[in-house]
Amino acid sequence: MNTSKPDITKRQQQLLDELKKCTDELSGQELHRELHNVKKAMGLTTVYRNLQVLVKQGLIRSRHLPNGEVLYSPVERDIHHLTCVSCGETTRLKGCPVKTMNVSKKTFKNFDLLFHTLEYFGLCQNCSQELNA
Repeated sequence: MNTSKPDITKRQQQLLDELKKCTDELSGQELHRELHNVKKAMGLTTVYRNLQVLVKQGLIRSRHLPNGEVLYSPVERDIHHLTCVSCGETTRLKGCPVKTMNVSKKTFKNFDLLFHTLEYFGLCQNCSQELNA
């Protein structure tokens, strides 16, 4: 695995620092507001463009919600979710089911793994009951 850190700009570092300060995931708009609140404002387009660069560099992960919103968090936070496709309610899973999977090292021989994601989609109890009522 490649352990060298990619070069990032001052703005990308600001976004990464804000994400690391927060205990939850943030949308691009929430990050934009947070930066404005701490007097480190940057344009919303700049925020999204730099978030994409950080995702491609493997420094942050993105999670797409059923409503189209994207949430971001540092890759060090290994969090997985159950998401209701009807109301969008999200529940965090405890632990990481992926860590218990046995993937051979041979599979990753010519692949530099940066992070993984795992999401389950379905209906929460409330939406399921409404559907069956």
